[in-house]
Amino acid sequence: MLEALKVRDFRLLWTGRTVSMLGSWLLVIAIPAHVYALTGSLLATGLTLVAEYLPPLLLGPVAGVLTDRWDRRRVMIAADLFRALAVTLMLFATAGHSLWLVYAALIAESTGAVLFRPAAQAHIPVVVGTGTGLSSANSLNAFTDGTVRLVAPPLGAAIMTLTSFQALIWIDIASYLVSAAAIALTTRRQALVGKRAPVDLAGGWKVLRSLPTAVVLLPLTAIFLAANAALSALLVPFGIQRLGGTEQIGLVVSALGAGFLLGAVAIRRLVDRVQPRYLLAATQLATAVAFFVLFSSTSLLVALPAAVAIGVFGSMTLVTPQTVLQRVVPNEALGRISAVFLSAEALATLIGALAGPLLAQTLSLRAAVVVACAVTAGGALAGLALWDRSRAAVSSVPARDGTGCGA
Repeated sequence: MLEALKVRDFRLLWTGRTVSMLGSWLLVIAIPAHVYALTGSLLATGLTLVAEYLPPLLLGPVAGVLTDRWDRRRVMIAADLFRALAVTLMLFATAGHSLWLVYAALIAESTGAVLFRPAAQAHIPVVVGTGTGLSSANSLNAFTDGTVRLVAPPLGAAIMTLTSFQALIWIDIASYLVSAAAIALTTRRQALVGKRAPVDLAGGWKVLRSLPTAVVLLPLTAIFLAANAALSALLVPFGIQRLGGTEQIGLVVSALGAGFLLGAVAIRRLVDRVQPRYLLAATQLATAVAFFVLFSSTSLLVALPAAVAIGVFGSMTLVTPQTVLQRVVPNEALGRISAVFLSAEALATLIGALAGPLLAQTLSLRAAVVVACAVTAGGALAGLALWDRSRAAVSSVPARDGTGCGA
């Protein structure tokens, strides 16, 4: 999994990405808590989530065009500096009447992330190649993401309790500046993007339609994420009703995080050795079964192993499509294709997070779980059938090492 770290530019990119992500996730609990402390309103607190989801939904495809048209290294640096400036607005949100600054900062920060993420995803194959170095980079990123998501939110809450909300904001600002500095130290690469064909949204859709693999992966990924979000949204009420309370929920969440880390390690070899269509179908089916077992449990003896399994197979399900896309999509269009997938991810997650609780309230918690698990399993089986026509394209993709063309 550490193979990609042998490449200097990837070490710098990974360092910047990790530091900035840590700064952001320190605020996951802190921002809603701060808004609630200022207003006492559940609605105002919930709007923080809406503010984060709006930019990916509205700007994702446009951001993809920009990341394919501009130098991606500069895009990432500019996005980090913009996010550092955006987060600064929260320092002035000290009362209810200045709450709009928090929403404005969240929208601006998320806009920067919409630019950064497809640029980084498209730049990684340029830095490490599309062979084993790419699977190493993606599995390492997944492992790092899981670690940060597991550690940063409670750490941020502890820091806010011991110091202040403003101290966390300064940490987040510093994390973006460190990321920008690290990426600035990477090698400048000659931009070859856009010389052969216009870099626009229509061209991106044309590339997407010409790649059966990407066409199949887009709905499969969206369906999985929507069902996963629905089930995740039901985890807290389930834990209270069936497992005994918030402490038990915390243990289940920790088990999910541990499983995510294990899955990131396991996928390093599997993604290079197993056909993607079979790997993705198997991990999606296993995730559906593990979710069903978790929500059928009445004790931690069953719930914790099921949560670990969800993390393991869920991690594999996320890394596999990303690696396949980076290998089959021409790099000059990868920013646009990645942005389309990121927008679909945001929309699917938002729909699932709303549909799960709504279905549980309308019917029952059990019915909502059965529907979400059935959707996940059905998507996995449908993917096997849909992927028949693109199997040859996936199997014929050469595993190339090296740095590839400049971006």
